[in-house]
Amino acid sequence: MKHRNRALSPASQLCKLASLIGLMSLGMQAAMAQSAFDTPDPDYQGQIMAMPANGGAITAGSDVQLMGRGFKPGQHVTLTRGTTVLNAEAYVADAQGGFKGALKVPADAAVGQQPIVVNVTNPSAAAVLPLKVSPVVPLSGTERFKQTSAKLVPGLYQSAVSAKSGAVFVTAAVGRPPVKESQLLKLNPKTLAVEARVTPAAAPGREPGAVYAVYGVGVDDRNGNVWVTNTRQNSVAVYRQSDLTLVKQFAPDTVAHARDVVIDAGLDKAFAGATGSSNIVMFDAGKQTVERTIEIKSSQRGERGAAFSVASLHLDAQNHKLYTVSLSTNEAAVIDAKTGDVEKVFPIEGVKTAMGVAYDSKTNRLFVAAQNSDNLAIVDVASGKTLHLVPTGAGPLNVTFDPVKRLAYVSNRGAGTVTVVDADGKLVANLDDGTFPNHVATDGQGTVFAVNKSKGPDDQDGDRITRITQIR
Repeated sequence: MKHRNRALSPASQLCKLASLIGLMSLGMQAAMAQSAFDTPDPDYQGQIMAMPANGGAITAGSDVQLMGRGFKPGQHVTLTRGTTVLNAEAYVADAQGGFKGALKVPADAAVGQQPIVVNVTNPSAAAVLPLKVSPVVPLSGTERFKQTSAKLVPGLYQSAVSAKSGAVFVTAAVGRPPVKESQLLKLNPKTLAVEARVTPAAAPGREPGAVYAVYGVGVDDRNGNVWVTNTRQNSVAVYRQSDLTLVKQFAPDTVAHARDVVIDAGLDKAFAGATGSSNIVMFDAGKQTVERTIEIKSSQRGERGAAFSVASLHLDAQNHKLYTVSLSTNEAAVIDAKTGDVEKVFPIEGVKTAMGVAYDSKTNRLFVAAQNSDNLAIVDVASGKTLHLVPTGAGPLNVTFDPVKRLAYVSNRGAGTVTVVDADGKLVANLDDGTFPNHVATDGQGTVFAVNKSKGPDDQDGDRITRITQIR
């Protein structure tokens, strides 16, 4: 049987249209009931930490481990970059408000801070996770340098060299408070053998077993002493170079979160940086007394909350100038070591999280190692202009400048390398330095000493000091 389509009467057409409008209305009501504009999380506290799965650095094509905390139990978390969803299934916060996850960085990901959008539901919230993709700087120039290494003790932090005797002094501290394991070592510069060692005295307070752990180190050849920083006790201490006997332990809270300490032997002064604050404390090195506190004011006065945050220190002993950089505002400061007066504060172009600093008096150039931009900035101090930006690899922490070979050495914690750059920004070499390179120091005679940390007691590539010399 054949069926013929018949035209609907005008009345029937109106009925059908009314039914369609009714269905659309019901659909809109349902959509509104499930609106994206639901009640947001009124006190969102979620945080996500992104860590390289291999313990090195996050680079293009690498795997990333994620750890979330501070979420509400049952919240769903989806990560996106642009329109691309990075986790096919949402992470779900457990009863403690945490989750663990993983993602893979695309092989073609560009270097830099990638803004990852954190989309949260149940209840809803949103945030941005800055995921730093670091450059990969291949090893190079290894044939031009001789590296001699020795394994020392756990927790190596910094080293400093006596210009008078050549002895190398190294600090070590293990773990977080209460720090119970720490040593100050004196090494033979030729053999790297330990000639003397001392464990700091017990520290006062409510943490049983804690010692005045040592972190930063500076050499005072005028008085035959070594100065160290006790970061956990916000203090400094003085030891004798010859046998590492304690000369003076300053009281806690002398220097807030003390990190670096440098000595101007010509002026008989010592300077210790209060990391995280805008202060440097100046001492009479001979009398071992506090002279004054130097406050550095940020030049970024127009920015709300801008404050100079002292990181590394460098002393130009010849001209009695003290240099430092700011972690929070990416600035540099020049200080008259004779008076403690701040002469100049200026922004550093092209860096994020300025950390390490060194100086070349011949060219009046500052070398700034920046953690979050993974580069070394070479800056003209007179003009404040950045002359060169050199990618060094993940997580540059410290830099030193050797005035004899005229080379800057940068320790890259995440990349596991020491990058060598000349005063004009040319990459000379990129050297393997094992696990977590932490600090570099020069003897001023063409030799550099690099110390690194370890992943644990079985890590043969960590807790080492390496003597680096250019052979051609």
